[in-house]
Amino acid sequence: MESIYDQVKEFLDKGETVAVATIISTRGSTPREVGAKMAVTAWGEILGTIGGGCGEADVRREAIEAIRTRKPRVVRVDLLDDISSDSPAVCGGIMNVFIDPWWKGREEGEPQQP
Repeated sequence: MESIYDQVKEFLDKGETVAVATIISTRGSTPREVGAKMAVTAWGEILGTIGGGCGEADVRREAIEAIRTRKPRVVRVDLLDDISSDSPAVCGGIMNVFIDPWWKGREEGEPQQP
């Protein structure tokens, strides 16, 4: 099975910029644990998962913005909606997700701005 890093490398080799999102902390009940990863392409394709649903959609939007600006960020995903809301996002916890944009040449000291 191909790892998320193998898939990211394929995109980088094609000259694409992608963002890698990693859960860095959780509190309460969350769909995935610390260390879970997903990658997002500039056009919004998702590789892997950090749990699905509305929280993952929020991270996807922030990842596309991180790709655009080439600046990392941390996103707080709040899964604490009122239980009576019938929202599929209700897990009862909070996840903090680090989003890191990657592009070919970054490791060789290419400037941060596009």
